[in-house]
Amino acid sequence: MSSDNPISRRDLVTHLGAGIVGAAITAAVPNAQAQTAVGNTAAPFVDPTSKYPKPPYPGQSQPCPGLASKMNPRADHGETSYKGSGQLMGRKALITGGDSGMGRAAAIAYAREGADVVISYYPTEEPDAREVIQLIKAEGRKAIPIPGDLREESYCKELVTKAIAELGGLDIVVSNAGRQQQCEDILQLTTEAFDATMKTNIYAPFWIIKAALPHMQPGSSIIATTSEQAYDPAGNLYDYAQTKAATMNYVKSLAKQFGPKGIRVNGVAPGPIWTALQVSGGATQDHLIHSGETYPLRRAGQPAELASIYVQLAANDASYTTGNIYGAGGGAGQP
Repeated sequence: MSSDNPISRRDLVTHLGAGIVGAAITAAVPNAQAQTAVGNTAAPFVDPTSKYPKPPYPGQSQPCPGLASKMNPRADHGETSYKGSGQLMGRKALITGGDSGMGRAAAIAYAREGADVVISYYPTEEPDAREVIQLIKAEGRKAIPIPGDLREESYCKELVTKAIAELGGLDIVVSNAGRQQQCEDILQLTTEAFDATMKTNIYAPFWIIKAALPHMQPGSSIIATTSEQAYDPAGNLYDYAQTKAATMNYVKSLAKQFGPKGIRVNGVAPGPIWTALQVSGGATQDHLIHSGETYPLRRAGQPAELASIYVQLAANDASYTTGNIYGAGGGAGQP
């Protein structure tokens, strides 16, 4: 050690100790600049009670099955808000009722997660379907529209055949399309109307799943849209509510049957969601205007708020989830 800069052993140890302590404090307590940077990148908190429009909603009606593009206010399906992260890259999905509502939200989310998508819809819903097709193609994914009537067995079989041909396979089936027409008095419910609800909500999934199953590999997923009506049926939804109870039941039944094949089956049970189903005869005007008002979140839900559930149930991360029903009920506790 040079005599020009004398330092004792005690001084050296003291200085080294102080340096180590200082380094430890610096590592443990980020500086203000670092804290600000972290704060700037954190996801913002969003109050779910004020995230979307609240009731009263404008009174309105459309011919069944209705168009999302004519609703006031327009529903949010995630058109500008959903951001993908590649969870479904290369997957091949068929979604019934993919033109609006939860089906549209799922179609947009699936495309942004990397999946190619076929959507089924009733021919009069073509304007909504065109919007969805454009959104899927904007993500660089295949977007195949196949319109038709789900009440016809021949169409359901052709739908699956065409989907497999266009996509080169099929590993996600979302049975989402549904018919809901409120009727206050069972004496006014016709056999034709009852039959139409059963064919759309119960027969169509049977025909589609039966046609798709031989082509689905282990790791594939089937997702059904059921409803809070399966658990707490409204008096004026006698026919619709029982189809949703049946949907919940077939999810649990097929999960047991398909489990050994490595194919998962799950359901999504929405509460009051702002969709074309409601404005085209699915609800009374009073119920429509006050939709979700008595629920803890004090509003109707939006289709975009369920998109991540459909993604999760199709993704590999949920590989142990089968036979389950995921609710999105605004706090009403169903399921």
